[in-house]
Parts: sequence; structure tokens; C-alpha cells
Amino acid sequence: MGAKSIKQFNTAGPCEPRNHYMLPVLPRLPGVDAMIDSENYFILHAPRQSGKTTFIRALTDKVNKEG
Repeated sequence: MGAKSIKQFNTAGPCEPRNHYMLPVLPRLPGVDAMIDSENYFILHAPRQSGKTTFIRALTDKVNKEG
């Protein structure tokens, strides 16, 4: 049996929900689904370590699951 992972606060790199404490990512940008559906471009601009990569990974997973 594997040891249960203890969640931690992440200060470096993308967050993984199973390993890190984090708020839900996708509700932060509610209009992004409409932009994708209408095939528009968008820019994700924010300071370092604010969740850009984590957001893009979550969005990619969501889009891939929806097909």
C-alpha cells in the first residue's frame, strides 16, 4: 500500500489538487468558455506564481474531457 499524500502549500511550479491546497481554478475566469466557443483569442497575463500554468492545465483537462 502507498502512503497517503499529505497536502502542502505550493510555492513553486504548477499546483496539483491531490498534492496541494488550492482554490478552484476554473471559476476565476468565467468568460473563457465563451471565448473558446466563439473561437476568439485571449491572453492570460498575471504576475509570477499567480496560477497561470495551473489554470491552463485545468482548462486543457476540461476541454479534452468535453471533446
